[in-house]
Amino acid sequence: MRFRSHASVMAVCEFCRTGVVKDPAAVRELGKVAEVLEDYSPIQLGTSGTWGQRGFTVVGRLQLRYDAGMWNEWHILFDDGSSGWLADASGQYTVTTARDTPASLPAFETLRPGQEYQIGTERYTAADVRTAECVGGQGELPFIVGAGWQARVADLRQGTAFVTLDYSDGAAPQLYGGKAATLEGLKCQLLRDDDTILQTAGRYRGKLAALSCPSCGNAIQYLPGLTASLVCKACRAQLDAASPQAQVLQAGEKVKAVRTTLELGAEGKLGNQKITVIGVMRRMDDEGSTWTEYLLYGARGGFTWLEETDDGWFKSQVMDDWPRWQGEKAQLGSVRFEQQYDYRATVTFAAGAFNWRVQVGDATRIVEFERNGVHLAAELTAHELTWSKSTPVAHDQVQAWFDPKAKAKKAAPRTKGGNAPDRTYRDVAVMFIIGMLLINAIPLVFGFRATYLYTVLGSAAVYLPARFLDWLNERR
Repeated sequence: MRFRSHASVMAVCEFCRTGVVKDPAAVRELGKVAEVLEDYSPIQLGTSGTWGQRGFTVVGRLQLRYDAGMWNEWHILFDDGSSGWLADASGQYTVTTARDTPASLPAFETLRPGQEYQIGTERYTAADVRTAECVGGQGELPFIVGAGWQARVADLRQGTAFVTLDYSDGAAPQLYGGKAATLEGLKCQLLRDDDTILQTAGRYRGKLAALSCPSCGNAIQYLPGLTASLVCKACRAQLDAASPQAQVLQAGEKVKAVRTTLELGAEGKLGNQKITVIGVMRRMDDEGSTWTEYLLYGARGGFTWLEETDDGWFKSQVMDDWPRWQGEKAQLGSVRFEQQYDYRATVTFAAGAFNWRVQVGDATRIVEFERNGVHLAAELTAHELTWSKSTPVAHDQVQAWFDPKAKAKKAAPRTKGGNAPDRTYRDVAVMFIIGMLLINAIPLVFGFRATYLYTVLGSAAVYLPARFLDWLNERR
């Protein structure tokens, strides 16, 4: 075995899964290390990229599992010989490196998601506080791990800045700092291609048996391997998929079939990205109002949420750049959002695959902020705080995403808020142009040459911007 990094103290053999420890005198064998669950992550050992002005290569991997899901920590080796971590959780990425640890840091037991803490000279908001267990490893790692090794970690955020406090060794916590990142921003190369991801996702290497529900035998078609959660569409059994054979965690209850606008497994296209509905969830607030949330997945676009409410459709994505939450206001950059609602959302129905473990009865506190139709939502549980940003989407646009022929059809108008029908910008522009032509009908008839050019320019000035705005909506 060859150690590429001087900082690596152990490595996992890719052929026999033996963990090997490097020490000054000899190389010691640790025994077998569990293999990792292949998932939808495009990253693999050997992936390279650039962080700032520093090139790096992925040399190792830890797969960590907690009660509601799992994530990957990729050990990266920089070209200058130093090392760091590339965290990969549900298609969100952060790069961190070891920092000097301040003299005073909060104790692990005192950390609460949503609260602010002083870290050095800056204040950060706790985003994630949990204990996770290592369930697999690959390649070179900078410390020794084995069966049952636990990580006690807390992630804190400030805008795009990101810090991790690692309390795993039981002594003083280790501080890591960095920022949120994207694969495009990191200029990653040697990523897994889409076909490889789809062929291996959700399976242990070498175990390619089709996944069937062990409760009723129904085929499970959509399995994001980076999660441990599946809900059988047929019998509603909750399944643990993070093993070679799916296990029943909780028997499903016989419930009345829930009809949804988009079916589980529906395929569409968002911009140039192919998307699939892999999960459907219905939630209810304190006053009994319900709405439906669809989890969309694209091989390169990651996860996107599509929400269907009484007020229309909204497209939502988890935010990497966090706003500053101050009482009843949230500030994102220089823009201030006003608080609208503060309520508890409870899951009443779930089917398909999700990037965390979900079940009927799960409750989350949601605080919504709004400005000019754009919504920010803080979702808070005992272990985690997440921020998402949602924008309205026309019903016709949703139909076009999932039905390529929809643009040639005349869809029935969908009321938004019970009043005005949803329209695209082009619809409004066409109506405006028709009205303008009617008003100018007499000048056009009796002075066509004099008014023709102005009429064409006026129509173009209205229609082209509307077409551009619709194009932006499609891209979003």
